[in-house]
Formats: sequence, structure tokens, C-alpha cells
Amino acid sequence: SICRKVATKVAERLSPEVASLTAEGQEGVKTLITEEKVAEFLGKPKYFFEAAERTEIPGVATALAWTPTGGDILFIEATRMPGGKGFTLTGQLGDVMKESAQAALSYVRSKADELGVDGNFFEKHDIHLHVPAGAIPKDGPSAGITMATALASLLTGRPVKADVGMTGEITLRGKVLPVGGIKEKVLAAHRAGLKTVILPKRNEKDLDDIPDEVRKEMNFVLVDTVDEALKAALTDHRGEPERP
Repeated sequence: SICRKVATKVAERLSPEVASLTAEGQEGVKTLITEEKVAEFLGKPKYFFEAAERTEIPGVATALAWTPTGGDILFIEATRMPGGKGFTLTGQLGDVMKESAQAALSYVRSKADELGVDGNFFEKHDIHLHVPAGAIPKDGPSAGITMATALASLLTGRPVKADVGMTGEITLRGKVLPVGGIKEKVLAAHRAGLKTVILPKRNEKDLDDIPDEVRKEMNFVLVDTVDEALKAALTDHRGEPERP
């Protein structure tokens, strides 16, 4: 009955006569549904291909999230400023997500020498990590890998590749742990125009749930460690992060 109700609404936009036939269960006329018609019937698109624009500067990475209504993408933003007060988190983050951010920062700090970061950087700078939209509460550990990537991008000046999204929990030793909602997250990445998804290696079995037509258009990078994720996510060139 729900499908018939939707079909009737679509038919009403075509003609009252067709709508009447549809409601009565009678055969109506054949109509070609074009891409333009889809937008007319269902409304404006809810997803916008903004990842390339948002991640063109160092300090921004694209996370994949699970929601009760499906998957979504989140932008993790990190910036720095002169000071020495520490680490600021904003974006209505829950306790688990805050702990993930702290773990990400601690891991990146422990790798400062390997990343080519001045050892005195953290004594001379404050770091602010934000997860928009600020009005929406967020929680869970699966953005840990994205937070670590955003922070590494900020400190090295290497932007994240524009077509890359990722999900995964991390440990202080730099291990990437499996997370849930892989199917929904990959579908969200596909809708958003992303081409590469970085996933925990232990989530490989979940790829069987992805529709074949989506899998064929995506590149999956399965990782065991944060270092592997950074190698796949960061560009080779350096840019200048935006100042607040």
C-alpha cells in the first residue's frame, strides 16, 4: 500500500487521469522516468560531492559513519594555533569518540620523529579537532583512524586524497580494529562520490554484503595498522593548512 501511495503521487504529477487509474489498480500509461524526472518526483538530492573541496587542505579527512537510517560521511577537521594549552575537541562528541580522539593524538605524537614533526611542536602549539555538524551528537570508536589521519595530515602538511574515506578503531600501538556497519558506510561513500575506502583488514568478510555494482566501482584498502592507512590516504605533496 505504501508503494501504491507513492506511485499515485508520482502519477498525479503526470496527469490526474493516470493518477485515478493507478489508485483504482487499473493499467495506466507507460511513462519514461528520466534523471530530471527523478529529481522532480523525489525532491532535490540529499548528498553532495563535497569531499574533494573539503579535503584539499591539510588537516581534513573523510570518515564513514553508521546511522539508524543508513550510512553517512563525516569530515574530521584539525587545525593548529600558537599556544601550549593542549587539545580542544568540539562537535558534540560523546565520551567514546573523545577517547578515540585522545588515542589518535597520542599515537601521532609518538610517531612525531617518523612523521618529520619538530619535537617541540606540541609545546608551542594548541590543536583543535572539530567534527561538523556541530548540532548533531556523535559517538563511537570507528572514527579513530580518520582522526589520526587528519592529525597526521595537519602536522606533515600533506593533504588527504580527495576520493578517500575510511573507518576503523585504533589502539595506542597503532593497530586498526574492526567496526560495524560496513555495508551502510560503503554505500554512503559510493553516494558521496568517493572511490577508495580504507577498512580494517578484519572487516574483509563484510565486503560480501556490498552489492556487486558498488564493489566494482570502489577500491578497498584493507589495513592492520595506522601506518598502512596513512600511506594509502596521504598525498605526497605538501600544502599549507588554513588558519582559524
